[in-house]
Amino acid sequence: MAEGLRERKKRQAKQRISDMATGLFLQHGFVTVTVAEIAELADVSVNTVYNYFPAKEDLFLDRMKHVTQRVARYVRARDPGESAAEAVLREVRAAVVAVSPEFGLMDGFADFMRVIEDAPTLKARLWYLQQEVLQTVVATLREDTGASEDDPLPLLVGGQIAWIEHALVGYVSQEMMKGRKAVEVSHDALGVLDDIEGLLGDRVLNYARRGAEWRVPV
Repeated sequence: MAEGLRERKKRQAKQRISDMATGLFLQHGFVTVTVAEIAELADVSVNTVYNYFPAKEDLFLDRMKHVTQRVARYVRARDPGESAAEAVLREVRAAVVAVSPEFGLMDGFADFMRVIEDAPTLKARLWYLQQEVLQTVVATLREDTGASEDDPLPLLVGGQIAWIEHALVGYVSQEMMKGRKAVEVSHDALGVLDDIEGLLGDRVLNYARRGAEWRVPV
């Protein structure tokens, strides 16, 4: 369905507020910047800011909803004959080879991470978002395999599958904060992914293997 004029204006206003807030956070730090200062710069009221962003942390992590669903999307879109872990490893490798900004491989990511490092509430929000990643992966595995609610395997395997992305992003963040180039980090991250795969047991690597007869629903 085409986006209406009203919806487009609201989306653009939300993006403008977010962009201005991010600029202030990068310049002055998350803790010191107030919502009132953001509203003043964006030429809107404080209430308008809160209408779009329920909490101050949402202004800086507003794109994280997409990220929390990413691993589950990889699992759902796995190819016939491919297991859940294999699909995630394949997709993450492709993103690293492409030097994808989605995984922190971009100029300025170190500045983004430093803002988080200096703000306890942002760290707490990231932990919560990581739990959301796990929950979506576990729910996807349970649905796709037909596992019962008391079957522990979706939780146990889902934790390790979610860890693939978590460990990779952790490595990239660490290296980018050293001032390295994204292309260099991307090259080394491929080796880290090989190590990650080597640490996964056969039971995890073979879990939720999609039948070869499966086809994309029409």
